[in-house]
Amino acid sequence: MDDKTQTELEAAAFRTLVSHLRERTDVQNIDLMNLAGFCRNCLSKWYRAAAEEKGIDMDYDAARELVYGMPYADWKAKYQTEATAEQKAAFEVSHKHD
Repeated sequence: MDDKTQTELEAAAFRTLVSHLRERTDVQNIDLMNLAGFCRNCLSKWYRAAAEEKGIDMDYDAARELVYGMPYADWKAKYQTEATAEQKAAFEVSHKHD
């Protein structure tokens, strides 16, 4: 596979992932962090870093809007719930650095 095709396939997979996460508003970021070690905010940071590597000036809020499909404040108000004690405890365990 040539580099251009690989990049196109990776981009398509990323778009599908972002679309899936936009549809799954029931899945909280803390759940993603606990299970997979990354969340929508991580994707936003990686997107911004990739833009900056290409010399494109992008702030974090713009990157988050691309991932969330709306301003983060709107998503948070509509869909984010308070993390449960169990979710918080799982986060502490899964992100403990030895």
